[in-house]
Amino acid sequence: MEKDPLIAIVMATMIEAKPFVTGMSMQQIEKKPFVIFKQDNILLAISGIGKTNAAIATAYCCQRFNPAGVCNLGAAGAADLTHRLGDVFHITKIIEHDRPELTSGKPTIHQPDVLDGFLTAILSTSDRAILDPDERSLISENADLMDMEGASVTRACRIFETKCHIFKFVSDTPEHTKDNDIIQNIRLYRTPFYQFFNRSIIHRLLHYG
Repeated sequence: MEKDPLIAIVMATMIEAKPFVTGMSMQQIEKKPFVIFKQDNILLAISGIGKTNAAIATAYCCQRFNPAGVCNLGAAGAADLTHRLGDVFHITKIIEHDRPELTSGKPTIHQPDVLDGFLTAILSTSDRAILDPDERSLISENADLMDMEGASVTRACRIFETKCHIFKFVSDTPEHTKDNDIIQNIRLYRTPFYQFFNRSIIHRLLHYG
């Protein structure tokens, strides 16, 4: 029996995940349907960008490996200028502005699990990247950060009754409106994000139960 519980990390792209794979000396164990790496009690799945990819990858990990918890990690855009590039936030609530509830018409809300002791933020998840400053301004009325995966990871975890924690680092702000700028920022801040995860998060996740 393994001493520690198995934890599954879901990340959208290899660009974000590279420091995790190299830093933890992970080995690739699967190529399809998703690229999956493993080292000791940590799995890392590359889901691909977007809600559907994130949901399927999370469901696959839950069913295939039965982890004690899933951690969605990666880059997120800031809805306004109060959140600085590279800052790391623990997500306490997720809003799907583009998926209203059937009866109320209000955006769907998701509640991931939360650990004490971290800077927190509310996340907006949508099916497309929000780069326009005016759209960001509208989202900033209800959310701090924006991504394309967090809500789906949380929803899939709830279906499988699996714990779900989400941490995001800021890769862009309303001042960044080009994809190349965002990619450059991800490359710049992905290693400090991994170092923060390794220093402050992973040991908390490995003590489930």
